[in-house]
Amino acid sequence: MLERLRRVGIDPLPLDLPGHGARAGAVGEDDLTLEATVESILSAAPQAFHLVGYSMGGRIALHVALRAPHRVRRLVLESASPGLETEEERQARRRADADLARSIVEDGMEAFLRRWEALPLFSSQTRLPSEVRARHRAGRLANDPRSLAAALRGLGTGALPSLWSRLGEIEVPTLLVVGERDGKFVEIGRRMQGLLPLARFEVVEDAGHTVHLERPEAWVKAVGAFLAGST
Repeated sequence: MLERLRRVGIDPLPLDLPGHGARAGAVGEDDLTLEATVESILSAAPQAFHLVGYSMGGRIALHVALRAPHRVRRLVLESASPGLETEEERQARRRADADLARSIVEDGMEAFLRRWEALPLFSSQTRLPSEVRARHRAGRLANDPRSLAAALRGLGTGALPSLWSRLGEIEVPTLLVVGERDGKFVEIGRRMQGLLPLARFEVVEDAGHTVHLERPEAWVKAVGAFLAGST
């Protein structure tokens, strides 16, 4: 994906969220908070930058854009949400995430992935070529269970405040990308489009939640053109 972006003139700086990827096992509980995560992104980024976030990363990208509106030039949110609107919903999600975090540590990554991959949200990934699925799964298995569990508790949907009421404050060009097979996030994206002052909504055909994985060419075309300022 990084090379695809470079071929269309975008030079990305990939950043793993705390507890994920290269930052798994190298962070403590104090780093796995919204405040620390936003600060780590702003510290790593140049003074002015475009910001692209997928799912949890998209949710956090909204917080970054609100924290540093003078630095974020364009915002891309793939399959992202501003969060759960009510405290009751967030409490229920925190309980569910705490149970899931406990199972990650107790049962291990293999068992967690079987449970995670069985979610309806990712059903469209079953259509991917076997080599793509294997490569993607290997990357997930490389995560550290304790770090991933801590990230779920500190940065999960239930842990973060809702931003629905603040979307009108984000006055940078924003691209909302969703897959047509992901009905829940199509609905969320349409609603976000109506609240963000400078939003464009892109529904990618024949894709589910992981648009960048399922339809990489379409994803690069949409995101590359948007970041280049041609759309």
